[in-house]
Amino acid sequence: MTEIDAKIDALVPAWLTLPDVADRLGVEVTRVRQLVKEGQLIAVRRGENRVLQVPEDFVGDGKIVKGLVGTLTLLKDDGFSDEEMLEWLFTPDPSLPGTPAQALRENRGTEVKRRAQALAV
Repeated sequence: MTEIDAKIDALVPAWLTLPDVADRLGVEVTRVRQLVKEGQLIAVRRGENRVLQVPEDFVGDGKIVKGLVGTLTLLKDDGFSDEEMLEWLFTPDPSLPGTPAQALRENRGTEVKRRAQALAV
């Protein structure tokens, strides 16, 4: 879990604390911590109190947004750090259009994964 820099922090439109993520997923906070540890979610320390937070776009209706876990795995395998993954996911891509995070929320995960795989080349 990393401290986030201001540039990446500004890219992410909204954040949730781990208890908020737990509420949305209908699980205990300990389960959310496990999801972060397993690499299924990215949490970073931000704000005055350096509270662990997850981008709101990663959490859908009672579950993690479809395609996110696979995309995070691809990016991690490509050697991306958590910060680099956040930057990539929240930087607009004219070929999508929008950001990869938006595309995942709109169930366009195949396109996002294709772009993530192309980064490895």
